[in-house]
Amino acid sequence: MKGLMQDWPLLVHRVLDHAARWHGEREIVSRSIEGPVHRQSYRDLDRRSRALASASKKHLKAKKGSVIATMAWNGYRHMEIWYGLMGLGAVVHTLNPRLFTEQLIYIINHAEDQWIFTDLTFLPIFEKLQDKLPTVKGFVVMTDRAHMPVGTKLSNVICYEELLGQGDEGFAWPRLDENTACGLCYTSGTTGNPKGVVYSHRSNVLHAMTITGADAFALHSRDTTLPVVPMFHANAWSLTFSCPMAGAKLVLPGAKLDGASVFELLDTERVTMTAAVPTIWLMLLQHLEQNPTLKLPYLERVLIGGASCPEPMMRAFIETYGVDVIHAWGMTEMSPMGTLSRLKGSMLDLPPAEKWKEKLKQGRPGFGIDMKITDDKNEELPHDGKVFGRLKVRGPAISSAYFKGEGVAAFDADGWFDTGDVSTIDEWGFMQITDRSKDVIKSGGEWISSIDLENAALGCAGVAEAAAIGLPHPKWDERPLLVVVRKAGTEVSKDEVLAHMTGKVAKWWMPDDVAFVDDIPHTATGKISKLQLRERFRNYHLPTA
Repeated sequence: MKGLMQDWPLLVHRVLDHAARWHGEREIVSRSIEGPVHRQSYRDLDRRSRALASASKKHLKAKKGSVIATMAWNGYRHMEIWYGLMGLGAVVHTLNPRLFTEQLIYIINHAEDQWIFTDLTFLPIFEKLQDKLPTVKGFVVMTDRAHMPVGTKLSNVICYEELLGQGDEGFAWPRLDENTACGLCYTSGTTGNPKGVVYSHRSNVLHAMTITGADAFALHSRDTTLPVVPMFHANAWSLTFSCPMAGAKLVLPGAKLDGASVFELLDTERVTMTAAVPTIWLMLLQHLEQNPTLKLPYLERVLIGGASCPEPMMRAFIETYGVDVIHAWGMTEMSPMGTLSRLKGSMLDLPPAEKWKEKLKQGRPGFGIDMKITDDKNEELPHDGKVFGRLKVRGPAISSAYFKGEGVAAFDADGWFDTGDVSTIDEWGFMQITDRSKDVIKSGGEWISSIDLENAALGCAGVAEAAAIGLPHPKWDERPLLVVVRKAGTEVSKDEVLAHMTGKVAKWWMPDDVAFVDDIPHTATGKISKLQLRERFRNYHLPTA
């Protein structure tokens, strides 16, 4: 016996249909690349996305399965491309401008991109690369005729607004299977070439439905949301889908992501919820510190993911500015949210110190994510918060394979995806990342968490940033080196850093040495590049005494 419910495919355009019909007046505010702040409604987004789909079908010959790339900041035109091209059945491939040139060439050719939509900012990149991109037919510059560059070296260039102007605002979305591909995002490629993650309409809609929930982002129609996390990174943390789904006002920051610029939008647009990686919030907190009269009267919660949130950062938001922090973890392969550190009802009577301990963890999975930790023999490990092992996940918005069949070793026959992270899971179900499997420090046959070392060091006055790596040791195989960037105007010493860390990590975990540097390298997604650090310090000799 089958249920007698209607067959209603979960398609991305249905999110926009809903937003336009029931929240049509809600604003999308964008700091444009050309300069002025741009305002439009969800109703405008709907009609312009339809016009873009119509024009792209007619003039770009885009159709179901066409892979079309974007390299753009968070703005209203980028939103139109997502909905317009995905609604048409095409696959939107978001390009990360922070990737190395060789990686960009590789992923554009690997994806076989047919067209590239680009913000004005990135024209010089494609002028240099275009001769190495054989599948790309041309470029759509995301601006109007008045701002189109004169004398560009790009071939076959189309003005975005002129293209859109040739489309039909009443274009009817085609009927698609909900499992049709709609998005393509490549991993950062820290171990070999980047790998493609292909999102379906179904996976994006299910993921957005999950994260709007009260125990996740808690998005609602009264929210004003500032997604600082770029749309070219990890499926934009799904905010391009979940915000319209909830009817929240959207504030898109464009290319200006410094502390002062982010604060200006938080304040003038009365933002209630925002999301970004820790480096963005570090700049914001530094700006507030330098301007003590500034407050955050409207901001209610900030989502911090992409890297571990240091305790001083979380305490600054909560204790100084009265803003709740949602610590989160996820991956490109997970659409991307995996866990959020929201306390459960059964935890409300815990002592304050225990609550803090849990909030600093990456959190617990919501509905739709199965999670476990295993040893190297694939035996499941206990959830006691102490034993750590390989973190594995599965679910309807988690990759079952990489594009073109690559990286098969990451997936097993039962559908589990090996995240490459090493973590613990405690009795409350809260997961805590202790390391990447390739970054864990193996000393005397035991594992040392580089992340725990870094978090312990970051609480020391005078430490702006810290990274721990394992270096060869004649007796213990590896021992930790702590690499530190001092805060401007301070002279914190090795002894002061180690004294601060004493008692905060196991004695045998303590770094053998501290090296002070002017900067720590980061990957294209803003994470510390341990690979580059290990290369930089490969000839460094730890003290043996």
